[in-house]
Formats: sequence, structure tokens, C-alpha cells
Amino acid sequence: MNEIKKMWDNRYAAEEYSYGIAPNVFFKNALKDYKIAGKLLLPAEGEGRNAVYAAKQGLDVTAFDISESGKKKALQLAAKEGVSIEYAVGDFLELDIVKQQYDAAALIFAHFPPSLLSAYHKEIGALIKPNGIVVLEGFSKHHIAYQKKNPKVGGPKNIDFLFSKEVIATDFADFDVLQLEEVEVHLEEGEFHQGLGNVVRFVGRKRAS
Repeated sequence: MNEIKKMWDNRYAAEEYSYGIAPNVFFKNALKDYKIAGKLLLPAEGEGRNAVYAAKQGLDVTAFDISESGKKKALQLAAKEGVSIEYAVGDFLELDIVKQQYDAAALIFAHFPPSLLSAYHKEIGALIKPNGIVVLEGFSKHHIAYQKKNPKVGGPKNIDFLFSKEVIATDFADFDVLQLEEVEVHLEEGEFHQGLGNVVRFVGRKRAS
């Protein structure tokens, strides 16, 4: 985990925003299409592009990451855009934010270590209120082939960090599936997401009972 933290701190220490300052397109559309409102949790939020966009849409945003550099740039972006966000740094399961409940969560390229992935997903699901929404977009296991053709598209190089529809459906078993697909997508997100990739997209609504 320390090596991963060091990698992200180094990447986010650059002046430029690694993935740009515009929100992820799938996330932006999901906020609108599913009329997401209220308290939003953004895991592995990095430099804050999605958090700041959501705050500008009137959501009450809580984000977390393991990178202090990411938090610093996220808060700078929030201040520039005239919004406020809550941003915690550390191990998710040890943060005070797990004591709250949320109307929605969005995991946008939130690739946790394999040993933590399902536990994090299930904990995030548990923090969502009944009828709340989870939105997820992340690289699929088939993305490795795209990465070999075009390294600039980014994503983890270890296939165990990548997603399958089956694992996502299992991790969010308490949710009714509104959308679950594996698709090709052309990414233009800063320096590190450029070109054709393969992603899993999920939207689920938590069952009321």
C-alpha cells in the first residue's frame, strides 16, 4: 500500500491535473440521468475533478483518497470553482466517513488492491441509504490488450486490479442493476487517460429491504 501511495503522491505532485479538471463523462451523465442528489461519496477521488463538478451541481460531497497531494489539488480546484467539499486521506475503513450514510457513491476508475477491492465495495454499499445509487466506471480485465496497443490509455497493468461484470454484480449484491455493461470507450482525460480502452460500467439502486 505504501508503494501505491508513493506512486499517486508523485503523480499528483505535478502542477498539471493528471486526468484533467473536467468530470468523467459517464459520471456526469449518471448524475443527470438518475437525478442523483443529496450526500455523495467519492472513493479514490484523486485531484477532485468529479467532486468539484458534483458540488457545483448542488450535491453534498465527501471524497477520500490515500494521497495528500491529491487532496491538496482537489481543494485548490474547489476553491477556484467556488465550492466546498469534504476530503479525507487514509485507509477508507479507518476514516470517520464510514460512520455516515450517503444517498449515492461514485467509483470512477477506483482501482483498489485486490486484497481490499471486494471489502471496500461491500462497505461502500453498506453506507448507501435504501433506494440510493452506486455509479461505477473502471477498466475491465480485457483492457490489458488495449493498454498493450496504446500505453497512453492508462490503467493498472496488473489484471487483478481490473474489473469484470460478474465481480461487480457480486460485490453489490444488495443493489438492483440499472445498468451493467462492458464497453469500448475513447478517453480524453488529462495526460494519463488518452485513447481507446475497455471499461465496466455499473449503476445500481440499493434495495429498500
